[in-house]
Amino acid sequence: METQLDPMKDDLPLMANTSYLLVKHYVLDLDVDFKRKVIEGSIVLFFETGSQYRKSSSAGKECCQSQFDEICKMGASEPCHIPMINVSTCSSKMECNDFAVSGIEEEATSDENSNHSNNEQASGISSSKDCCDIEDHGNKDFLLVLDCCDLSVLKVEEVDVAAVSGIEKFTRSAKPTGVSKELENLRNRIVHELVTLPADRWKEQLHYFTHCSQAPGCGELLFSTGAWSLEIRKSGIQTPVDFPHAIRIWYKTKPEGRSVAWTTDQSGRPCVYTMGSPINNRALFPCQEPPIALSTWQASVRTAAGFVVLMSGENSAEPVQHREGILSWYYYVSMPMPASTFTIAVGCWQEVKQQSFKQKAAIGTNTEFSLASSQTDLRWHEEICGHVEYPCRFQNPAARLQAVIPYRVFAPWCLMESCEEYLLQLVPQCLSAAYATLGTHPFSRLDVLIVPSNFSSLGMASPHIIFLSQSVLPGGSHLCGTRLCHEIAHAWFGLAIGARDWTEEWISEGFATFLEDIFWARAQQQLSHDETKGQQELKALLRWRRLRDEVQNSEEELQVLRPKKESTGELSESGASVVKYGLKAEKIFMQVHYLKGYFLLRSLARKIGEVSYLASLQKFVIKFHGQLVLSQDFLSMLLEDIPKQKQSGLTVESIFQNWLDTSGIPKPLLEEGETWKECQLVQQVSAEDHDFELQVTKWIQTNRRIRKSSKKKMKQDEVVFQQLLPDQLVLLLEFLLEEKTLCPRILQCLERTYQLQEQDAEVRHRWCELVIKHKYEPGYGDIERFLRDDQAMGVYLYGELMVNEDAKQQELARKCFAAAQEQMDASSAKVVAEMLF
Repeated sequence: METQLDPMKDDLPLMANTSYLLVKHYVLDLDVDFKRKVIEGSIVLFFETGSQYRKSSSAGKECCQSQFDEICKMGASEPCHIPMINVSTCSSKMECNDFAVSGIEEEATSDENSNHSNNEQASGISSSKDCCDIEDHGNKDFLLVLDCCDLSVLKVEEVDVAAVSGIEKFTRSAKPTGVSKELENLRNRIVHELVTLPADRWKEQLHYFTHCSQAPGCGELLFSTGAWSLEIRKSGIQTPVDFPHAIRIWYKTKPEGRSVAWTTDQSGRPCVYTMGSPINNRALFPCQEPPIALSTWQASVRTAAGFVVLMSGENSAEPVQHREGILSWYYYVSMPMPASTFTIAVGCWQEVKQQSFKQKAAIGTNTEFSLASSQTDLRWHEEICGHVEYPCRFQNPAARLQAVIPYRVFAPWCLMESCEEYLLQLVPQCLSAAYATLGTHPFSRLDVLIVPSNFSSLGMASPHIIFLSQSVLPGGSHLCGTRLCHEIAHAWFGLAIGARDWTEEWISEGFATFLEDIFWARAQQQLSHDETKGQQELKALLRWRRLRDEVQNSEEELQVLRPKKESTGELSESGASVVKYGLKAEKIFMQVHYLKGYFLLRSLARKIGEVSYLASLQKFVIKFHGQLVLSQDFLSMLLEDIPKQKQSGLTVESIFQNWLDTSGIPKPLLEEGETWKECQLVQQVSAEDHDFELQVTKWIQTNRRIRKSSKKKMKQDEVVFQQLLPDQLVLLLEFLLEEKTLCPRILQCLERTYQLQEQDAEVRHRWCELVIKHKYEPGYGDIERFLRDDQAMGVYLYGELMVNEDAKQQELARKCFAAAQEQMDASSAKVVAEMLF
């Protein structure tokens, strides 16, 4: 029986027994109903026998092969109990109009005679305690365990893949026989042949996945649902190798399900999207969540006309009419990825476009810049890829020369102009800068979507699609560009290369934070070496201050980047595991894994030299793309490339000890903390060589002078303040936050001097902190707007409003929360509610 965990406090359980059966492909066939706030339909899973069972039962596998060969030799005197079907009359509603298979013409399908049951009761098993132990096959039935939460499972059935027209090519015989046991073995062998087709036959493979998913059912399976899992068995089947390798699950989501958010966009239109929930996608579809379960997928999604379906997919889907008023959208991927990376967004999104000559000019300039910078990358492509076989872009000569992949930008109607001003122009620049740094783009295209205001992060990257918060749009290009660079970096680190153990988040976030600075410096193009260094040193100082504050105000156990230490990456015999602290609500607001990971990589780059370091990163990408890694995989390769670092005492073990396995600020970083103050952008703000500390001092002195002068007005030309870059403004406001008292007139002057309401969200956040600290009532409207429009960054401000114990501020906090609570994601709402009540 599965462990009962508190869904908001404990570790995230990964229940799927991937060591016995491993999903290789998903076919989703779904309808999105905004009136009921439900996504419903079916999912077909295609399995391969897992590694643990293959190792422990090689003899059994040989027996299975022998039985299959015997089937193939038998005659067809007895017809199959399920007749062969024509794919044009199958029961599923799956449509695939966006790809062509050589020599194969796709036919539309009908939803008549659908096999969909409306019975929501579990079939046959009353609870998981009645089922067998998944690690003891003995005389008990084998139990398949999938990760599942907040879903209504209606029916589970075996799929008769042997009934698909043309499938004989995978059977090595003309027709299957009707002997039950032999048919079961034949079906599994067909699935095995299908999932192991070579990469150059991926279109044919996708074609047969589609039609196998539309095949009729050939027997219902027993199942039960628990808090975290869906458990399935077939009576009399005792081993994974004999368990059906293609099953169909009919299900529907629940409106309160935590994998998707039903909300309205900034134009007031309904929408639904996957918002990066701590429970990942298990409340969207039953799946195997452990990272090791790398799979491909395809999906047909139907919804009312007027809505646009965006999804993780290699193709830019074009809708086709399913029936009057309903459109169908089809996407697929051929690169195996964890199910947690599947992303969908359905809404009235508008594509943002601009005059074509501007777009071509931006792409052309960046392409020339990138190609010249990335030639050193090409020599590594001579190596054979180390991942499982799939159509890999790193082996595609045309893809290797593609500095800017095809891209689109989508947003609610009311934000289209804001997106066109900066975002649309930044995408090709940032893509080109990324290519110049790391080489081949792992994915063939990119959609960028501005998601609703309830999104709890500034950005989220998934295969082929990036979500950005509306908070990145105001205040110029700086925040928008840096965040876009961060999410683009995840295409390499986090997606193409994933962490084998999700507790090692720093492998994804630390690398993306480090590369964000490299990409953004190159995207700006005109920066000198000194300007680039200045920007990066200033950013390092801001991150150092943020890390210092977070370490002082968070639980020590959440500050460790490798919390499982020597046990990192270990699985149970069945393949199940947990993500340590994965369900702690406050964890999603922490940046320790971003910041400590960034500083580790920055420290290594300084020791090795940036040129050599970036070359090693590029080599690491070539060697490990399409694979899952642990910290030691990167660190070992890096130190092997730079053997003199080992001589200096830098080892994998010392890095674990100083950076990854301990809480607090790493010792090597403490020694570096003062060096950033020597940065030119920290010391200077103009050509007149005014010291930046003096800039702060001017405000402090002016504040004191105003307080002493009583009601005398300050002359407009008495003090001249220099214009500052966004990061300099953030630093200035942080220094002023350290002052015990600032009078209202100085705050008014500060706001007017830098037009703080027009700055980016990072600057406005610091301004709101100043307003709260000094109870500056004219600025309360700015706080209210920030908590409404910048929910991705506003959680901390609720706490500040309550800590001051000021009645007006506490009333403001409760008022803002009441207005936003219904649309907030569950983790954010829980954390804020604990602050307020």
